[in-house]
Amino acid sequence: MLSDDDLDFLDRQHSAAMITIGADNVPKVVRVGVARIGDKLWSSGTEVRVRTRRLRRDPRCVLYVHDATVGWLALETTVTILDGADAANQSVELFRAMQGKPEGPLSWFGGELAEDAFRQRMVDERRVIYQFEVQRSYGMH
Repeated sequence: MLSDDDLDFLDRQHSAAMITIGADNVPKVVRVGVARIGDKLWSSGTEVRVRTRRLRRDPRCVLYVHDATVGWLALETTVTILDGADAANQSVELFRAMQGKPEGPLSWFGGELAEDAFRQRMVDERRVIYQFEVQRSYGMH
């Protein structure tokens, strides 16, 4: 569903806004990071975040991915929450992609953590992965 230009843009841009639908049927927005992992688009959250609860109730979501100038891409999606035993390993994979670090320590809230410590932090924080299935894309990039 995504064009080669869309995929190229997503490979270069990791800043996005995630728009979910609240219980009051009003769109709610939050800043997130995104990255392509294989042929999937992922973002990170926690089990206790409000947006996780919203997505469990209504998996529809719009992502607004943008660059530092005027380029942008809107993605109408359906989200699957990956929260199984492999979520910590998937989080390592996602943050390596977003940080451009195929190996070594990963940055986390102003510091760096070795991979095993990072993985344990993901478990402790009850991290989940949001996996986006794109139905429609449009934008200017």
